[in-house]
Parts: sequence; C-alpha cells; structure tokens
Amino acid sequence: MDINSQSSRLFSCNNLFFLLLLLSSNLLTLFISTTFYSPCSLRSQLQTATSTTTAAVAAAEPPPSEDEDEDSGANAPAVDLPPEFIAFTSPQELPLGFNKNFDSDQIFPPVGSPCTHFTDELRRFMSYKVNGSCPDDELLSQKLLLRGCEPLPRRRCRPAAPKEYVEPYPLPDSLWTTPPDSSVVWTAYTCKNYSCLINRSRNQKGFDDCKDCFDLNGREKNRWARDGAKGSNLDFTIDEVLAVKKPGTIRIGLDIGGGVATFAVRMRERNITIVTTSMNLNGPFNNFIASRGVVPLYMSISQRLPFFDNTLDIVHSMHVLSNWIPTELLHFLIFDIYRVLRPGVCSGWTISSAWGSSWRRCTRR
Repeated sequence: MDINSQSSRLFSCNNLFFLLLLLSSNLLTLFISTTFYSPCSLRSQLQTATSTTTAAVAAAEPPPSEDEDEDSGANAPAVDLPPEFIAFTSPQELPLGFNKNFDSDQIFPPVGSPCTHFTDELRRFMSYKVNGSCPDDELLSQKLLLRGCEPLPRRRCRPAAPKEYVEPYPLPDSLWTTPPDSSVVWTAYTCKNYSCLINRSRNQKGFDDCKDCFDLNGREKNRWARDGAKGSNLDFTIDEVLAVKKPGTIRIGLDIGGGVATFAVRMRERNITIVTTSMNLNGPFNNFIASRGVVPLYMSISQRLPFFDNTLDIVHSMHVLSNWIPTELLHFLIFDIYRVLRPGVCSGWTISSAWGSSWRRCTRR
C-alpha cells in the first residue's frame, strides 16, 4: 500500500514538473516574440535587409553601357509627344518586306534629336488637321529648326500659300528683277512688301541680317563682279577665281549663307550651277532666291551638308562663317566642306576676317 502511494505521489510530481516546464517555455516564447519581433522591429529589420540586398545587387551588377542607355531611351514612352510626331517618327514596315539596301524590313524617318527637347513648340508645330491646311507658323518652324530640330518632321497638311500668286518672271529677266509681292506669304516678317524690304536699310533702325540685300539696284548690282565697288573688300572677283581652273571645269557648287543668292546668279550667268543655303531671318530670302531662278536650300549651318563626298567644284561663303559660331561646331563644318569638295578644286573662299589671311583666298584641296 505504501509502495503504491509513493508511486502515485511521484507520478503527480512529475506531471506537475512537466506542466510547469511547458508553461514557463510558453511564457518565455511569448516574451521573446513581443520584445524582439514586434511589428516595428520587424519592419526595421526588413528595411535593413532590403537595403542591404539592394546595395549588394547594385554593387554586383555592372553599370549600364551606352548602348543600354540608348536602348532604354528609345523604348521610353513618349507620352508628351504629339500624335502626328509619333506617327511620323515611328518605324514603318516596308510593304515588300526585307530590303537589302536598308538591311531591314523597316524604315525610320529621320528628325533632329533636339526636337523632343522643345515639347511645347513641337506640339504646336505638329497640331493640325490631317489632309487639311497647315497653320501659318513660319516663325515657329524656323525657331525649332535653329534650335537643332533639323530636319523638321514632315507634316500631312498643305502649307500656307499666297492668295493671289502669279507666275515668276521668265529667265533671264528674273535674275535681276524684283518679284511681285503676291509671291510671298508676309505674315512672319516686319515688312509686308518688297518695297519696304528694299528701303529698310534707309528707313528702319536696328539690325536685320542682310539688311540691304533685297535692293538689286544697290550693292547687289556690283557684288562679286568687280573689286573696288562701294563697301567691297573682295580679295578676288568671280572671274579671277574661275581663271584659276581650266574653262568649264568649275560647274557646280555651294554658297553657304548666300543672302539673296547674287553669287549664284553671277555664276549662272557663267553657266555654273550654285545652290544657296539661306534662312528666312525677317525676310523671305528663300522665296526671293527661287523667284530669281536659282536654287535655295533652307537649312542652318548645323546641318550636315546634303551632298555626297568629293562631288562639288567650289564652296563659297561670306560673313555667316565667322566667330559667332562655337569653335568646335565650326571645326566640324570646315571638315564637312572639305568632305563634299572634289580633289584639286577651291576649298574655301570668304571675305570674313575671322578666318585669317590663309582662308581669304581660293586654296587648293
């Protein structure tokens, strides 16, 4: 009996011991969880772990290459760009499939990369009714172009045109005849007719590029034809330059920033074709050049010359190539001129003092 009583008492003590042990372990677990793994402590630990992992991944990954940067920029959504701009610049599938000349089955219409830097102006320029009339926005388009949005994106609309347009004068009369006022849309200019442009050097104060150029009976009448003319500081006349080469070997060329293209007109009279680059800086220079019967090229000095290598016989310029152009840009431009000239011809002819004496003559390439 005593033995059974002792065994029962021992069993009860053991049960009580295990019960106390279980209770104390649960209390200890509860204490640890509430102290060390509270929501705040868990959040801070997770943040620490996340930042550590991010830093480790960033340290392990190599920096993105330039190609990856370009790809990511090309694939970035253009949410702020006008729909017509996106429609024009998006890759277009070639109807006949892969073309070996393109080495692709797509074509990418080109525009100047800075176009997207001026989203407000670009949106205004590309806002029009498709198949309708373009807005009369020459000032806006020229501002975009001069800022580097060159070439400008094409538009699906009809440009503003003179309401009472008349045919230009026939050659050779057109070379030295002021065209009719009805050949120009005058909205973008201070002057509203050619009479105003012809007289603005006498009647208007302030600066305008090529202010007296539209007066064909003024300085233009003798420009490039003879030295000693009023206001002239020519090193060579046209005939003296042409005499450097055999007759007929100077046939085609370019005049950069040629005003109203009097140089091209003089050359045309000598059966030489000259293309003239010009902007419309407060005057219809391109219209005027075309009305005279020579070819205008509406482009800035920043644009790569649109001629193939080694093709032109002569490149001419005047004051447009001077110290107002950033030096590095001018350096690129000079080599672009060199690129388009064929070997053995005139590589420079300018009256700009910024070039120095070595460039104020017709030098051989």
